[in-house]
Amino acid sequence: MRIHKYIAECGVCSRRAAEELVAAGKIYVNGKVASIGMEVDPENDRVLYSGKRLYIKSCDKQYFIFYKPRGVITSMKRESEDETRPIVADFIKKIKGRVYPVGRLDRDSEGILILTDDGEAALRMTHPRYHINKTYRVTVRGNVSESQLAKLRDGVELDDGPTKPAIVSIQSQTSEKGENEENDLYVGENIRIVKTALHITISEGRNRQIRRMCEAVGLEVMLLKRIAVGEILLGRLKPGEYRPMTEAEKAKLMKSLSLPYVAPEKKGKAAVETKHGKPVHPHGREKSVNERRFLKQIKKIK
Repeated sequence: MRIHKYIAECGVCSRRAAEELVAAGKIYVNGKVASIGMEVDPENDRVLYSGKRLYIKSCDKQYFIFYKPRGVITSMKRESEDETRPIVADFIKKIKGRVYPVGRLDRDSEGILILTDDGEAALRMTHPRYHINKTYRVTVRGNVSESQLAKLRDGVELDDGPTKPAIVSIQSQTSEKGENEENDLYVGENIRIVKTALHITISEGRNRQIRRMCEAVGLEVMLLKRIAVGEILLGRLKPGEYRPMTEAEKAKLMKSLSLPYVAPEKKGKAAVETKHGKPVHPHGREKSVNERRFLKQIKKIK
């Protein structure tokens, strides 16, 4: 088994991150520094990371949905002892085993993060080959013109190259009188729109991509919330809360990643953890109005 796959199977991190650990000389095999691409025997070789031996997890893989609040850094470790900013690890201390976030969500943004100890699934979720869509609810200042929508849909030229076409739709608009139009989105001649909520779906994962796309077409982002990764929805979780994926969600995720999935035998309903360590109300698994609307749009496009 390749060294990076072995590390991922032990639940340390994704394969890509494992390669970085090997390249940095942080992995030892039988007392010697490991090299990228080397083969290891899980039963006979002794693999160490941070002075501890790694073992392949024999238990079932874990998959959680976490609502990352704004201001929280997508990391499981602080860069230094003096670092005081909140990180993801601060909110999931009650999860047994070692899970880690798949992908990133910038500090100023909020929304869904998938946490898992499944290295293969994590690798595929972040690999461009599998085209896993990510959907954001983006609140921008003022009105949005048809030309701005067209540019976002066709692809925007950024400093690191053009983006791929995005799925973009207006979800609601708020006037200066506080009126919210969600159905016909009609704007009277004398009504000034103060903010617009968009749904933007992309299949790429560049750094701060949504913010840069909006900036490129002259839109000021007020709030950015990721509401879906593929068909896995944030639902009605509150900032800082998390819950295990349902079996149906796991099946959808594995199918989108071309990975096999066998549902375990039912043993009753498991409690859903939150940041307070208490079960979430059953509605925590339901879809919000905006997310149901998003799913209908995706089905129409397909």
